[in-house]
Amino acid sequence: MRRVRYSVAMSLDGYIAGPTGEYDWIISDPEIDFQAIFAEFDTFLIGRKTFEAMAGRASRGVRTFVFSHTLKQADYPKVTLVSENAAEVVAGLRAESGKDIWLFGGGILFRSLLDAGLVDGVEVGVIPVLLGGGIPLLPAPATRTELKLTNHHVYKSGIALLKYITTRSDAKQASKRRTARP
Repeated sequence: MRRVRYSVAMSLDGYIAGPTGEYDWIISDPEIDFQAIFAEFDTFLIGRKTFEAMAGRASRGVRTFVFSHTLKQADYPKVTLVSENAAEVVAGLRAESGKDIWLFGGGILFRSLLDAGLVDGVEVGVIPVLLGGGIPLLPAPATRTELKLTNHHVYKSGIALLKYITTRSDAKQASKRRTARP
């Protein structure tokens, strides 16, 4: 089964974008091999706001699924738009053969897939900046999810890469808590 990995840059105070969606605070580090990172994935899952920040462009050679209730498929023929049944679509993608799936941006999309037990890993590049506000890594309300640190690396630039996995038992418990809610 393919893994869904949420890989994202985050400020030290927990934001993935500034108050107006800006990401100019994300510094580049020549030690980070982005080509190698991209080679680990063949599918992207992107929320609408992140997709719009990317100027509505898809990456070459990578299947791209954009989750939106407002965009129209005819306007973006190079991506697959998903407007409903997100969890079912992602569960189907996980069952296919292939490389890992990159959940790329979108705190709300991250929260919904995490709540559905469909996120296998959380990989955060902590950027040495305090934004003081913005779009949080995990918007409220969210279900508590336990993570296990599997790897970490601190770059000379001060970026700290933290890699975690979610445990299936925690995801199953989260699912039970969601269904038990009134």
